[in-house]
Amino acid sequence: MSNEPTFLELYSQHSSLPMRLITPTFGRIPPDRLAQFGLTHRKPHYFLVFMLAGHTSHGIDLKRIDIRAKELLFILPNQMHELPASREGINYFKLNFNDYCLSRLPKQYPFLIDPYNHQKITFTAAAAGRLQSNFEILQDLLGDKDADPDLLLSYLNTILTEINIAYFAGDRNLADDKLTTFIRFKLLIEEQLTAQMTVKALAEKLGISSTVLYNIVRHYAACAPKVYINNRLILEAKRRLCYSESSIKELAYDLGFNDPEYFSRLFRKISGKTISAYVKDLSGN
Repeated sequence: MSNEPTFLELYSQHSSLPMRLITPTFGRIPPDRLAQFGLTHRKPHYFLVFMLAGHTSHGIDLKRIDIRAKELLFILPNQMHELPASREGINYFKLNFNDYCLSRLPKQYPFLIDPYNHQKITFTAAAAGRLQSNFEILQDLLGDKDADPDLLLSYLNTILTEINIAYFAGDRNLADDKLTTFIRFKLLIEEQLTAQMTVKALAEKLGISSTVLYNIVRHYAACAPKVYINNRLILEAKRRLCYSESSIKELAYDLGFNDPEYFSRLFRKISGKTISAYVKDLSGN
C-alpha cells in the first residue's frame, strides 16, 4: 500500500475535521497539485457532487454517470473515480469527507451502503433548495479553519439526512426488516470479502436461514447471494488491476481464491474478457 498522504490529509479545510468543500469559486486546488492524484484514482474517502446548473460526467468503477441540475452523485471509499476532463459551464458543490467525520455524527445513513446500486439521486425543487442552502452555510463555515466542529457536523448531518430521504423517496418500507438485513449482508461482504464465506455461514452470521437470505438478496440485487459475492470479488479484482502490478496468481490468492485458474475463468465469465485483455484495455494498447 502507498504511504503517500491522502487528499484530505493534504487539503482539508478544517483543523480537526478531514473535510473539503469545492465550488467553481471556493476551495479550488491548482491543477498542478491535483495532478499527483490523476483524473482516475481510487477514492480513500466519501465524495459528493451536487449540481446546481449545467451538467457533467463522472466515472465510477469504469462506468460513466451523467449528472445535471438538481442531481447528486455520491462516491464511496475504495471505488474507482474518474473525474471529468472539463469543468467548464457548470455550477456545483463538491464535498469530500471521511469515516472520522461520519463517526462524529448522531446516526447512520443507509444510502451510503447503496442498497439499490444507484449512486445518482434526483431532488425535487424544494429539496434541492434546502440542500443548496445547507451547502452554502457549510461553505461559509469552512472559510474559517478553526470553525466550531460541532457546527460543521450539524450541517453535514443535515445534508446527509436530506440525501438519505431522497435516496429512499420511492420506498415506503425503509424500516422493513428485509432491507435492514440486506444492508447488513452488504456490510458483512465488505468486511469479509477475501474470506469468501459460504452462503450458509453468512446466513448464520445474520441469524437467518439460507433460503431467507437467498430471497432477500434476490429481491434487492436481482441475483443469488453467491453470484453477488462473485460479482463483488471480480469488481475488486478490476479495481486492483488498475493500480497493482501483481501477477494473476498473487491477485487470486490476495482475494481468497485457492485456484488461480478458477479465478481467471470466473473473471472472464463475469467481465466478458480475459484478465490479460482487460489489462491491455486499461493501458490503451
